[in-house]
Amino acid sequence: MTEDRVLVDAALAGEPGAFERLVREHERLCWHIVFRMVRNAEDARELCQETFLRVHQRLRQFRYESALKTWIGRVAYSIALRHLERRRVTVSLDDEQELRIPDEPPAEFDLEAACANAQLAEFLQGAIDELAPVPRTVLTLYHVDDLSIPEIARITGLAPGTIKSHLFRTRLRLKEQLAPRLGKLR
Repeated sequence: MTEDRVLVDAALAGEPGAFERLVREHERLCWHIVFRMVRNAEDARELCQETFLRVHQRLRQFRYESALKTWIGRVAYSIALRHLERRRVTVSLDDEQELRIPDEPPAEFDLEAACANAQLAEFLQGAIDELAPVPRTVLTLYHVDDLSIPEIARITGLAPGTIKSHLFRTRLRLKEQLAPRLGKLR
């Protein structure tokens, strides 16, 4: 929290580069939250800009009751949710996923297992992409960004019990979707 206080105080004092540092430190989380919600890169870029504009305008309202990343995450989540409500956007899948292939496989490389794992990962990502925005965001904040349930509650405004319920139902749904695939890949 002291790092947050120093950074916020510096930004409020107008120290050169302070707000830019704040953006750099939190832009990844902002992007993850917004993009997971809206699933459109162009909209996500605009909404991230809107998020940091709002953070800049309201930084004096930050009360240090939570971590700065939680407060910024809450702003990003609210802006993305409002965007979805305004546009009633249907979730679209992102076809432009980049596959990075290393130059050489490791010495003990199992091609068959690697292909099976890649297929499973691709299927899992597709299943996650098909989830509704809120369950998808809750699941990825918990499992990908390693945020705790209380942190997710502060970001989303959802009750901890609701978050646990989303996580339970979403995991169950993904498990049911993956079960037939696991049998085919073995």
